[in-house]
Amino acid sequence: MVRVATKNAPEAFGPFCQATVANGMVYTSGAMPFNPADGTLTAGGIREQTRQTMENLKQVLEAAGSSMRHILQITVYLTDMEKFGEMNDVYSSFFSGEYPARVTVGISSLAKRAMVEMQAVALVDCAE
Repeated sequence: MVRVATKNAPEAFGPFCQATVANGMVYTSGAMPFNPADGTLTAGGIREQTRQTMENLKQVLEAAGSSMRHILQITVYLTDMEKFGEMNDVYSSFFSGEYPARVTVGISSLAKRAMVEMQAVALVDCAE
């Protein structure tokens, strides 16, 4: 088992790591819309926060030896389900037509007042 840590994504702000790799799988912690350089919450609305969250998730997956195209399942947490369409527009731009399985859950709040958080399970890159 390997714990993943990359400076290309925000550091974990609690007792957890960015991801764990075991048995050819990557299990990410929740990626959130924080700037990797200084840990500040991304300014703007759900589009900007979704984009930063996806970029952070992408960086963690790459540090783990995986990629967005190897995601098997992703869970999205939204604090406002009225923003689902906007989140979905940005989310879909990170894939080339083949989407992973996904669950989207509406919740009342997230850490540090974020609007979105995403967690993924992916394969470690392998020959296709």
